[in-house]
Amino acid sequence: MAANEQSASDGRGHGGCAVVTGAASGIGQAVATRLLADGWHVVGLDRVRAELSSARFRSVEVDLTDFERLEAVLAGLRDITAVVHAAGFMRTASLGSLKPEDGAAMWRLHVDAAAVLANALLPRMPAGGRMVLIGSRTASGAAGRSQYAATKAALNGMARSWAAELAPRGITVNVVAPGATETPMLTDPAREGTPPRKPPIGRFIKPDEVAALTAFLLSAEAGAITGQQIVICGGGSI
Repeated sequence: MAANEQSASDGRGHGGCAVVTGAASGIGQAVATRLLADGWHVVGLDRVRAELSSARFRSVEVDLTDFERLEAVLAGLRDITAVVHAAGFMRTASLGSLKPEDGAAMWRLHVDAAAVLANALLPRMPAGGRMVLIGSRTASGAAGRSQYAATKAALNGMARSWAAELAPRGITVNVVAPGATETPMLTDPAREGTPPRKPPIGRFIKPDEVAALTAFLLSAEAGAITGQQIVICGGGSI
């Protein structure tokens, strides 16, 4: 691996800087916390202030679906070597009760915001740069979750496309797709019609487990992994 790729992608001791969306709670917060522990500098983007105590952390309050504001924030960032798009929410409904506005809102945050992030940051990212999109095991389809699943499936298509485009520059793009994870989304009243089910391991996925895999994919050691969806399902897809 080239020295410049090592320095760009390995946050430990190299001053790598990662942008993490949804850093105020859930998986985004777990990812930001893990990266800080690994020595990264982290810029957390969320609608509310992310309360993480570290001199290497900066919280930026921004609505990720306000693309004009988001693009302005991203334009002001420098030396970004990794991006993790973890912000998200779920609305569920069966056929006959689907709401177009719910599908559009999820698409705007999950898919369109990911495209804004990639479009602004990946072209100026150095060799060894990394992007991880937090997808979902339901991307392959789940009863009552069609609109949500569609947005997560779209992330896989974008990730593979960007990975193919950026591979010659030594930049990787991957999707981490967890099953039901212990976050506020798990108990969101908006999904009460489709309650989560524990996987065969007998418990839900932990945010720290998603963060650990994400951190590895951002590391220099993961330089040969790109365009992949890696599922954390606790045995649910066996």
